[in-house]
Amino acid sequence: MDKKSSRKGLIKPIDKEVHLAEDGFIVSKTDTTGRLTYINRTFMEVSGFVEDELLGQQHNIIRHPDMPRGVFKLLWQELKATREFFGYVKNLCKSGAYYWVFANVTPDFDERGNLRGYYSVRRKPAPGAINAIEVVYEKMREAEAQGDRKTAPDRSIKILEDHIAEQNQSYIQYMQSLDAA
Repeated sequence: MDKKSSRKGLIKPIDKEVHLAEDGFIVSKTDTTGRLTYINRTFMEVSGFVEDELLGQQHNIIRHPDMPRGVFKLLWQELKATREFFGYVKNLCKSGAYYWVFANVTPDFDERGNLRGYYSVRRKPAPGAINAIEVVYEKMREAEAQGDRKTAPDRSIKILEDHIAEQNQSYIQYMQSLDAA
């Protein structure tokens, strides 16, 4: 599959899950616009893509359509505020299969304090976390489907914020509680 045919939206998702090894870590780096500049071997093994198909592409090339857009809006809000982001993400493999990860994305600064990109480490999520987050993500997708596309991510984030408020937790506390599930 060449770069053009592997672009997001042309891969048909299938109902087959690929599992990250317990001790596996997917690592990637991007520039400030989200274009991949580094990927590790585990990323390639799990996603099914090779380095030439990923480097220079937007990281969202592996975004699964089941992921609410609000999650990524929240991610970019946190990164632009120079804060790290934690979250559960369902990614798309080259084959159409999917894999879940617990992601930590961090701004990457040079020695002078200038932002040069983002560093992401993903690991296998806790067993109960995916069941819990899928319920929330489904509600977020439903909110996104209502009304116009421009306001969809904000409606989606509101669903997540309301859910977290019901848990009487901050976002980070909620992610940590899921990780302990």
